Amino acid sequence: MNKNKQIFSSLTILYFLLGFVNIHLSSLALFCLVTPLVLLMKNRKNLWCSGICPRADYLSLFRFVNLGLRMPRWLVNLKAKNLVLTYVCFNLLLIGLSSFMVSQGKIAPIDKIRLFIFLQIPWDMPQMIHYHLYNPLLLHLSFRLYSLMLSSTILGTVLAILYKPRTWCVLCPVKTLSQRYLNQFS
Repeated sequence: MNKNKQIFSSLTILYFLLGFVNIHLSSLALFCLVTPLVLLMKNRKNLWCSGICPRADYLSLFRFVNLGLRMPRWLVNLKAKNLVLTYVCFNLLLIGLSSFMVSQGKIAPIDKIRLFIFLQIPWDMPQMIHYHLYNPLLLHLSFRLYSLMLSSTILGTVLAILYKPRTWCVLCPVKTLSQRYLNQFS
């Protein structure tokens, strides 16, 4: 593995560790959500998937630790890709709407990790650094983004262990959206 790949795969692990330093740092996930789309529109190439994506490089670490099972066809078809894309879009919609409600004081911020939107982890996330300024919107947004990133990374890791390391890349919503966008110009 070359040095650049090691750096990118370390970014995924670093992201999750930063959540333990202070959960507000997990709002860095916005960078991973926006950057691929900006690069795609600017260059009309899928640069993110072809070498920048930290999650893909993280999943490549499982090349020696996987069962190598044959991937089922339903996992790579358009319905599965649309299901994952719909899940992420629904999750982002919930993040946006609930963040707006928190900003208006209509609901309390979520201050726990929720896997796959609904499975709340019953313990508090340890924090090494506590900010004295309490911003409910930033707290809520940070936990929601951390939850989304953790859920999709867990799914990607399970797929990497069962099948091939970058099985998640077949289903990744960034790749699905990129392909649809690029198909408009071909």
